[in-house]
Amino acid sequence: MAADPSPSMHPYLGRGASVGAISTSLLPEDRARFHEALDAARCAGDTEAEQVALERWRGIALLQADPDRYAATVRRIAERKTGRPVPRDEPLSVTRRTAGL
Repeated sequence: MAADPSPSMHPYLGRGASVGAISTSLLPEDRARFHEALDAARCAGDTEAEQVALERWRGIALLQADPDRYAATVRRIAERKTGRPVPRDEPLSVTRRTAGL
C-alpha cells in the first residue's frame, strides 16, 4: 500500500481521519462530492464502500491541504492527458477540468 502524501504535516488526516477533518481539508467545490459519495455508500448499507470512499477522499484532502503541491499535481495530470504544457496563468478550475478532476 502506498504511503500517505504528507502524514507528518497533516496528522489530523492520518488513517482513520474523521469525516469533518477530511471535509474541511477539501476544496469547497469538492466537499459536496465527498458527502454525496459517503451518503450513497451509507444509503446502500455498504460499510466497505463507505470506508473505500473515506480513504479515497482522505488522500485527496491530503493533497489539497497543500495548495501549491495540489496545483502542481493537477498541472502534471493535465499536461500528460493533453501532451502540451498548461499556461502558468490558467485558473486551477480550468486545469482540473482538463485533467478530469
